[in-house]
Amino acid sequence: MNLNILFTCAGRRNYLINYFKEAIGDDGKIFAADMSLSAPAMVDADVSLLVPSFYNENYIEELKAIIKKHNIKAIVSLNDLELPILAKHKTELEASGAKVIVSSENVIDTTFDKLKTFNFLKSVGLETPLTYTTLEDAKKALENKELDFPLVVKPRWGSASIGIDFPESIEELDLAFNLQKIKLKKSILNTVSTHDFDHAILIQEKIDGKEYGMDIVNNFECDYFGTFAREKYSMRGGETDKAVSIIDERFEKLGHEISNHLKHLGTLDCDIFVTKEKIYVLELNPRFGGGYPFSHEAGINTAAIYIEWLKGNKNVNHFNNYVSDKFFSKCDRLIELKST
Repeated sequence: MNLNILFTCAGRRNYLINYFKEAIGDDGKIFAADMSLSAPAMVDADVSLLVPSFYNENYIEELKAIIKKHNIKAIVSLNDLELPILAKHKTELEASGAKVIVSSENVIDTTFDKLKTFNFLKSVGLETPLTYTTLEDAKKALENKELDFPLVVKPRWGSASIGIDFPESIEELDLAFNLQKIKLKKSILNTVSTHDFDHAILIQEKIDGKEYGMDIVNNFECDYFGTFAREKYSMRGGETDKAVSIIDERFEKLGHEISNHLKHLGTLDCDIFVTKEKIYVLELNPRFGGGYPFSHEAGINTAAIYIEWLKGNKNVNHFNNYVSDKFFSKCDRLIELKST
């Protein structure tokens, strides 16, 4: 069976490339596309492809050509900033012959815009940190004792924890907020922030509690499959660095609730904080997140499940052998790159 899968914005996600290569076996090949041939994940793919930036006006046409030339059956994106573009062009890409494993434009818009994420979570009755888009509103909340230091200052449309500050005073808040605006104009996030730049920086309540990550998996009809949680022990570069798998009915219930209201497609990476009284949902990212390897190694083979769903097989429960108390840590490895 020819079930070729294309990973766009492959970057450093070698583990995902290898999980899918192992799962697909002789049924197809794993293709990796990136705007740099020196992206580490290109080394482990069966076929590596150089493409322009996803902001390039020819990007979608390039993907269509790749789909047809290499008989691609599915596309998986590994970059937050690319998701809105693929969601917008999903119909025409799928007309070329490949299933685009990306949620609807509405879901992507809700999760990519952290203010809309806040409003969505509040609308369905879930706890989430208080969020403001202006200094004036945040300072008013501080004066009224609705908010207290330390706070979180971060981009409204962000990725991989780019540009997050934790001010502990009014002076630091002013500096952090204004410096973020300056940095935003110089960063990769500027393009997605320009249409509402005056409200492109968020000021949030900082929750003091244990941090967890969850993979909330829906099938390709956007129906709930399962939730796979881990307690985070340390972070590095915006990704989970050390974590232990957790099975907890509270997380299963929360994941099911988010799934039913959001109706995302495939896996969704979710960050939560747990205090003595409440569970706060921080972010929703409808893609494979940096915490997925911890779930995979603890027994949920989402890569194999995706492949079975692409084949039309519904019986995938044997790929779910998730167990608790599996403690893992990421580490670096050195790989030789092809000269460019």
